[in-house]
Amino acid sequence: MMLAQVGEHRNDLSVGVNGGYVLNSVGFTPRVPQAMHGGLTGGLSFRYVCEKYFSTICSVMAEVNYASLGWKEDILNSVDQPVVNPLTGMAEEYSRSVNYVQVPIFAHLAWGKEQKGFQFFFQAGPQFGVYLSESASSNFDLASPNLDERANKVHEQYAMEVEKKFDYGIAGGLGLEYIVPRVGHFLLEGRYYYGLGNIYGNSKRDYFGKSNHSSIVIKLSYLTDLIRTN
Repeated sequence: MMLAQVGEHRNDLSVGVNGGYVLNSVGFTPRVPQAMHGGLTGGLSFRYVCEKYFSTICSVMAEVNYASLGWKEDILNSVDQPVVNPLTGMAEEYSRSVNYVQVPIFAHLAWGKEQKGFQFFFQAGPQFGVYLSESASSNFDLASPNLDERANKVHEQYAMEVEKKFDYGIAGGLGLEYIVPRVGHFLLEGRYYYGLGNIYGNSKRDYFGKSNHSSIVIKLSYLTDLIRTN
């Protein structure tokens, strides 16, 4: 009895580098009004192609990245206008940068050319992060914020450093890859990350019930082949 072979085996290994820009916010409960915090990300990329199943090229993709996350507050009054500091005459501003080493591990599915040309890809999987450092920027006295003018009075976060040093969640993205023979692979991707962990404690005695990261990432990667079987 003969069995038809549906998938075509691959044993391709590529490594490279990636870099991009992260727009991040933190989902606070109670709510803290925010704009997106901008930061850089970059690191090493690894991809192992294991099979071509019909027209789908199946791989495992992993990265080890530095990423600057955080949040930037919208400090507004009751009519949605910026709150002005009476001492400086400037709109009040506050932002916090929180830096991580991040490790996403993706199932990577692609469709298109294998030797030369374009592929479209989708990838998704878990992402883990380890806290490195943080820094805050403001143009007012954090010990005595001008709460009388603010529509939102939540300010406890100013005195709180990140408590949870391990971050985890799920990420997924869509992108295009361009393959140049004997040169390498160029990938452009848009990615979304949703944190399932919190940066602060969320027990009944803690102030915030939720404080998770949410990120939009635009990333460019370059891979070169170490092992190529096709």
